[in-house]
Amino acid sequence: MQYSAEVQGMSCVARGANHGAAPIPQEGAWTKVKEVKDVCGLTHGVGWCAPQQGACKLTLNVKNGMIEEALVETIGCSGMTHSAAMAAEILPGKTILEALNTDLVCDAINTAMRELFLQIVYGRSQTAFSENGLPVGAGLEDLGKGLRSQIGTMYGTQAKGPRYLELAEGYVTSLALDADGEVIGYQFVHLGKMMEMIKKGTDANEAVKKATGQYGRYSEATRYLDPRHE
Repeated sequence: MQYSAEVQGMSCVARGANHGAAPIPQEGAWTKVKEVKDVCGLTHGVGWCAPQQGACKLTLNVKNGMIEEALVETIGCSGMTHSAAMAAEILPGKTILEALNTDLVCDAINTAMRELFLQIVYGRSQTAFSENGLPVGAGLEDLGKGLRSQIGTMYGTQAKGPRYLELAEGYVTSLALDADGEVIGYQFVHLGKMMEMIKKGTDANEAVKKATGQYGRYSEATRYLDPRHE
């Protein structure tokens, strides 16, 4: 360590206050984080790219400072899906500090990593008060049947009103309208369930029927509308 001449010439004064690191809640315990290996927890972070054209939701499960599990979900930009594929290979096996300083290809994923890092090192993780945290694999619980992301897609104009395209239940095939032309329900196909049935040998047409459901007062409609073509 090198000191300037000014510091070398100073008298030494004892330091009395030395409180150490403040404890933070991690996996059901209060811990003092002094090194990267002291960090644990599962949490989520959301990031966006500079033009805010797309966004990323990142879920990490960190054990002893090491990323053991990563779920990368992106929306809004086609190129981000390929960046997410690379990030899913890059992140597991790195410490949370290494991951913070690693180029994750896409600005949105990098920003999500930054936001997630801040959450977890300050004790704001989803498992802060969960004893022993969550096992590796818990990240998949954020996904729906067939391991598909929970995405909502809606569109609306002043002239023609709203169109429901996709909700948590699935791909919307039909909107139910009442006598006033207002939406009172919709019919959907749960794509995750449909694909699982097809993989198990069910005929595709039969799988579509079995994976089709309704929400709201669908059967009471005076008119049905295809939200993508009408």
